[in-house]
Amino acid sequence: MKRFMIIVLDGFGVGQMPDVPQVRPQDIGSDTWGHILDALPEIKLPVLEQLGLMNITGRESENMKISPSAIYGKGTLTHHGADTFFGHQEIVGTKYRTPFSEPFKNKIDTVRSVLQEKGYRVREYAGEKEKILIVNDAVTVADNIECDPGQAFNVTGALDFISFEEELKIGRLVRSVSLVPRVITFGGRNTSLEKILSALEEHDNGYIGINAPESGVYDNDYHCVHMGYGVNPDVQAPSIIGRAGLPSILLGKAADVIQNPFGHSFSIVETEAVLDKMIEVIQTYPEGFICCNVQETDLSGHQESVEKYARILRLADRKIGEIIRLMDHGDILVVMADHGNDPTIGHPHHTREYVPLMIHCAGFHPGCIGIRKTLSDVGATATDYFKLSPTENGTSFLQQLQKF
Repeated sequence: MKRFMIIVLDGFGVGQMPDVPQVRPQDIGSDTWGHILDALPEIKLPVLEQLGLMNITGRESENMKISPSAIYGKGTLTHHGADTFFGHQEIVGTKYRTPFSEPFKNKIDTVRSVLQEKGYRVREYAGEKEKILIVNDAVTVADNIECDPGQAFNVTGALDFISFEEELKIGRLVRSVSLVPRVITFGGRNTSLEKILSALEEHDNGYIGINAPESGVYDNDYHCVHMGYGVNPDVQAPSIIGRAGLPSILLGKAADVIQNPFGHSFSIVETEAVLDKMIEVIQTYPEGFICCNVQETDLSGHQESVEKYARILRLADRKIGEIIRLMDHGDILVVMADHGNDPTIGHPHHTREYVPLMIHCAGFHPGCIGIRKTLSDVGATATDYFKLSPTENGTSFLQQLQKF
């Protein structure tokens, strides 16, 4: 028993799920990896190839082949839609509960009132059709326009003009009167209210919000807390493992969206930086649980850029190779995703796709773990690996690995 590690390539799907025509017809035909490969047939990802990426998709290209040494499978989304927050809650073992969706315009008056009652200066800022709120001339409250419509409200702050602690108070007040699955409170330095407002976008059906990558909040001293719905951290892998006295480390966007009350969390966006931090953690902790999210794959999907997506994949592939070389005998690494984000599908949102499961562990023989019924099987396997109580949801595949 040493280390159980997860790398989530955010938005890296491997083909639409069967229910897409019924529940998300806009995602029909989605296949994030397949369409990247179609657009760039010369792409070469030697580490992911070795881990079984082509085995999962059942196809080969001139530069990427089926791997005879791979342990692989696919994961099924049981959460509604295709959502980073709920995808990660599912990964670490939460049983999904159906959320309530609505646009911010339905709650703008209620949010304004609760903030004003607490002494905040609140004013409206109008787009072409809808409005958002500005708080203390440093924070905006609006729809999240990057996840599925109606799934989240964003509280976006310019941290040179307000502390993140104060912004969190605003976020908690928004959360207290909102029924959407998430209220996301985040901000950064070296940006301003003016720059944030310059990234305002209006979408169909009355949604209005800030394009977060364009607002500049990710670029310097980024802080983020996701305030979720229907999530009990006590039955998730990080809490179960951390409570047992083992290190529990969350990196990248995993640190933003998963609660980790007994461990350490590091919020990092840039791909090389987050994977270098994972390398540092591996070198520091000889045992424990590590979950790392590579967010820039997902951001590339939102930007509908195949070329950027491929560049991030090449960088991640190289760094994952470095991580594998640091693994000790008995360590387990799972490389996976939380949903799809097909940059070619014709819209900038997540796509409801199966996710790859690529597993590396010295001493296990190659094999296929099949199509798992839920992403929670990964979290269940993590707690099983450490011989601890099970997660709320999921079935461990550890014994299946040991039989290969």
